[in-house]
Amino acid sequence: MTKLNFLDRAIGWVAPGAAARRVRQRAVLEVLSRGYDGATSSRLNGNWRSSGTSADAEIGSAGARLRNRMRELVRNNPHAANAVTQLVTHIVGDGIMPRAKTGDDAKDKKVNDLFDEWSKKADADGGLDFYGLQTLAIRGMIESGDGIIRRRRRTRKDKLPVPLQLQVLETDMIDSAKEGPLSAGNIAVQGIEFDAEGRRANYWLFQSHPGNTYLDPRSALISKPVAAKDIAHVFEKQRTQVRGVPWGSPVMSPIHDLGEYEGAEIVRKKIESCMVGILVRKNEDEGLGIPVKADDVVRKPGVYDGSGYPVERFEPGMFAFAEGADDIKFNTPAANSQYEAYKRAMLHTIAAGFRIPYFLLTGDLSQASYASSKIGIEPFARLVSAVQWQMVIPMLCEPIWDWFCEAAYSDGKIDTPYVPVEWTPPKFYSADPKKDAEAIIAEVRAGLRSMPDAISSTGRNPDVVLKETIGWNAKLDAGKVILDTDPRNVTKQGMFQMEPDPPGDGGGVPSQNSKD
Repeated sequence: MTKLNFLDRAIGWVAPGAAARRVRQRAVLEVLSRGYDGATSSRLNGNWRSSGTSADAEIGSAGARLRNRMRELVRNNPHAANAVTQLVTHIVGDGIMPRAKTGDDAKDKKVNDLFDEWSKKADADGGLDFYGLQTLAIRGMIESGDGIIRRRRRTRKDKLPVPLQLQVLETDMIDSAKEGPLSAGNIAVQGIEFDAEGRRANYWLFQSHPGNTYLDPRSALISKPVAAKDIAHVFEKQRTQVRGVPWGSPVMSPIHDLGEYEGAEIVRKKIESCMVGILVRKNEDEGLGIPVKADDVVRKPGVYDGSGYPVERFEPGMFAFAEGADDIKFNTPAANSQYEAYKRAMLHTIAAGFRIPYFLLTGDLSQASYASSKIGIEPFARLVSAVQWQMVIPMLCEPIWDWFCEAAYSDGKIDTPYVPVEWTPPKFYSADPKKDAEAIIAEVRAGLRSMPDAISSTGRNPDVVLKETIGWNAKLDAGKVILDTDPRNVTKQGMFQMEPDPPGDGGGVPSQNSKD
């Protein structure tokens, strides 16, 4: 109800109708103003800062500090380090594998074999294969905001299977200070140049990392444009932005605060454990402290060590003396009953900020059941799948596959620069693999899913699995060995098929009258 102030009452005495209209309008205004509580201002949210700046403006001003703080946390905080590792492991795993899908088995095999051979030599810096580079780039996206791979063209004298190598770059290599209009109507935003049509044209890159200790003053801090077609850039696009931010940005402060709290708690426990006991005088009327001399009755106030010096530092196993010291009181360290509850609550917050389940962040399953773990992992599995198919594959894997096909074609290794591809992400963790396998079998038998698709969902190549199966079946037949896992000869119940196949070439053609 709208209250009348002094002015309302005064108007009411002179013009009651005007006063009534005034009160009604104020009531309407109050209703409209409280339509969104989040937009109101009060003493409770006076320090709530908000702005209408663009994503690029926000990242441009805070991006470098966010990256540096996130890296420091990963270096020194076990929870931040594990959160990044868990995300990278679940998104990339053993690698997101490509397989040519032209429809021609011979051509597919040729391209796949060539890619497998090249992938071992893909790293321009040496040491990693193609899948290791995926891991490094995605780690850059999670930890620093951007995963960047640069195409490095090679020549035949480099003796590579395909004249191409890949170089992973840190996001610091982009000259973020390159901003504003450029030539030909282009414009730069945080070191990325866009043409007049709004398409990425160039990345302005430093010659070496600006944070290196061995900077070359002639070229280190000079950036040069590199064609966008030679850069694969993966990051999470939450708004219309050109760069990413670390995934732990929402919880950097809680992680840091929790680390400081744990440090303070450790110091407190160390100090408490140093003091074994205090020697005191039973009769407090005889004065405080200890005698200045053995025959002196004047006492020095305070707490002293066994040599009569004031206690200014604590050491393990020490005793303190007070009041002449003819009795002893042992120290009992205090227990902090709220420590575990507070830490668990903070870790739940941190897990939510990184978008991973609590038990993956901490390894703590003390309060988890099988059902809760399964329910908790399913949303995370959907998140990982979305990241793989909406970010990693289109922004990182597809450009690299195109580079590979283009280089192989220019080198005469394949007859077309465009080869259709199918990507197979790693198999996701299953809380109950037996039930999952039974579900897959039911889908295949019902015709809802093909066998190659079912095999691909496990992270394996169907062609490789088929080849292995044929070879293994041939060895079993040659040795006249029958296993109860061989559906050509044994049913699911472990009984022989009514018409088992005779040992042959291992092709595994089932009996027409088989029950299973």
